[in-house]
Amino acid sequence: MSSSKVEVRQSRTGRGVMAGQTFLPGQEVGRVSGRVINDPEYGSDYCLDLQDGTSLELAAPFRFLNHSCEPNAEMIIWEYEGPLIEVWLHALRTISRDEELTVDYGWSEDHAIPCRCGTAACRGRIVAKS
Repeated sequence: MSSSKVEVRQSRTGRGVMAGQTFLPGQEVGRVSGRVINDPEYGSDYCLDLQDGTSLELAAPFRFLNHSCEPNAEMIIWEYEGPLIEVWLHALRTISRDEELTVDYGWSEDHAIPCRCGTAACRGRIVAKS
């Protein structure tokens, strides 16, 4: 499960996505792909809520992105005319080669679980900042 840009490897919390090169702030890391699910009741550990009851069941490698309360990357949803949507991962800051890529899951309080990111700004639970 690797490409020249990223590689899935063991991280301190399980499998994670590691940078295969240095990424600069705002730089595109890669396109996030997966299976689109049109079911408002659907949910899984790898699911990204898009809009109006639609979810994206993430495929590897980005399926293995771990949460951090101080993430170094973010998913950006591009909406086009009609139902076309693309999701891209972009660097929030400089990310070094072999550094784990992380995003803030931003879950609602009713889905929050204990956080193990270990950052100075850890919220203690995987939950949205607000």
